[in-house]
Amino acid sequence: MALVRIGLIGAGYMGKAHTIALQSVGAVFETGLKPVCEMIATSTAEGAAEHAARWGWNRSTGDWRALIADPHVDAIIIATPPRTHLAMVLACVAAGKPVLCEKPLGCDPAESLRMVEAVEQAGLANMVGFNYIRTPASQLAKQVIASGEIGDVIQVTAEHVEDYLHDPALPASWRTRISTGTEAGALADVAPHIVNACLRLVGPISSLVADTQIVHATRPGPDGPEAIENDDQGQMLLRFANGASGSLSFSRVAAGRKMGYTYRITGTQGALYFDQEDQNALWLYDAAREPARRGFQKLLMGPPHPDYLAFNMGFGHGTGYNDQIVIEMRDFLRAVESGNAVWPTFRDGYEVDRIVDAALVSARERRWVDL
Repeated sequence: MALVRIGLIGAGYMGKAHTIALQSVGAVFETGLKPVCEMIATSTAEGAAEHAARWGWNRSTGDWRALIADPHVDAIIIATPPRTHLAMVLACVAAGKPVLCEKPLGCDPAESLRMVEAVEQAGLANMVGFNYIRTPASQLAKQVIASGEIGDVIQVTAEHVEDYLHDPALPASWRTRISTGTEAGALADVAPHIVNACLRLVGPISSLVADTQIVHATRPGPDGPEAIENDDQGQMLLRFANGASGSLSFSRVAAGRKMGYTYRITGTQGALYFDQEDQNALWLYDAAREPARRGFQKLLMGPPHPDYLAFNMGFGHGTGYNDQIVIEMRDFLRAVESGNAVWPTFRDGYEVDRIVDAALVSARERRWVDL
């Protein structure tokens, strides 16, 4: 088995998740490439060295440019805030190295498109980190819809709501500032995951109308109260290219919701429902059953379902959050090995960023926006 030496930029929440995945993927899946945790970069040399020692990386650096240029690093994972993505991706392209970048890909569609065109023109394997859609249950949902089992999709109700900023005493951060985050707050942080799910499961969105809101106008800052510059929550109404309609909610202040990523998809012959907080179940409704037997059936995930058996052999034993990243890492290794992009590609990330931008325009101008 050939080795592929990975460079990781970022040691936050997702940096650790990718490290766990890199160290686990070979034990879970049969891959053509075996990843090596070669080098990690953070904002300081001291911090990078500390994480390298703690997490098992061979080398470290406080300069992400040095990591990308290093001849002993073969492929790159970018797990940093979105304001840094463009420069890092373009450096990967200049170095000719495959890249997995966390979402959102860019701070706006123009920035995202620059990255798309750069990796495509260079012929580099590329991928965006949308991990939630990789659960066995959501992969099964894709199969159910594609097979026509619930008929033609007519309506979608979806949300991604969490409460990580519900407490107004929590300080301002890079997420709440446009200069370090993006013009979109929850709209760029949590909404892209569920937008990606809608695109994957139902298809292209043709138009939308959106509303956003800042709930906590200020938060504690280093010099006193600091104005919050992007949205805490919002909603969209959607029209899909296939004629279906939908509604989508997003929030970072939804009290009590820790991973409120849910969707209910209704078709002409049935429906399905998924809740990420119960990620090892898919609820399926068959309208063809006799009236006395109709109702949502809970399908517990097990060995017959996509990517489940690689983790365990028992129905209902379940997979978890980090397992989604392991599946994602398997797909990235396949991309590196083949030299071809694997879904979701940078172009798929760009499509999500187009929806986010259209929602910003709609909320600002109070109107429907065609895509």
